[in-house]
Amino acid sequence: MHILEKQFDYRKRTTLNRMRKKPEAFKILISCLLSLRAKDEQTEKISKKLFAIADTPEKIVKLPKAKLEKIIFSSGHYKKKAKTLKHVSNELIKRFNSKVPNNKKDLLSIKGVGPKTANIVLAFAFGKSVLPIDTHCHRIPNRLGWIKTKTPKQTEKELEKILPKEYWNEFNGIFVLFGKSICQPISPWCSKCPIEKYCKKIGVEKSR
Repeated sequence: MHILEKQFDYRKRTTLNRMRKKPEAFKILISCLLSLRAKDEQTEKISKKLFAIADTPEKIVKLPKAKLEKIIFSSGHYKKKAKTLKHVSNELIKRFNSKVPNNKKDLLSIKGVGPKTANIVLAFAFGKSVLPIDTHCHRIPNRLGWIKTKTPKQTEKELEKILPKEYWNEFNGIFVLFGKSICQPISPWCSKCPIEKYCKKIGVEKSR
């Protein structure tokens, strides 16, 4: 982790990590929901476009569905995402006085908010020590031989046992960048990897 954090400045590279500088829980939650199956550049562009028009739960609820779909169209799965944004905003208004909850139980009680999204909101908006686990954060620790898990939920629990807490807030940002640039799913760049000598290369059939 010490080697990787020197190489990857997680605060500058991903949209959600950059939002930690001036944390606004609602914007972080909505951007996270928009980021699902979308490229980071698109997430940033669409989030800015949406927040220029609607930056509160009330404004998103009032926004005509067709207009919302048009704004977020290029994020992919735009119809489903529009429905989720409307529902989540409605739930925040009805159940939480338009505020984003700062605990995992309440966040997960909102349909459309999964464990990864909940942990990103808790970590990036509220500075809580949690581990947001996406595909890279699940895949790479298994490849390294740190853990042996089958699901992101299992990975979160196992990493909580072995990863020093001082790295929890940085883990997601670092491993997402590491996974995209070097430790890719197929044919990773082992020749460029700064921690290659510590890696057990589990499941790696071909590398560059």
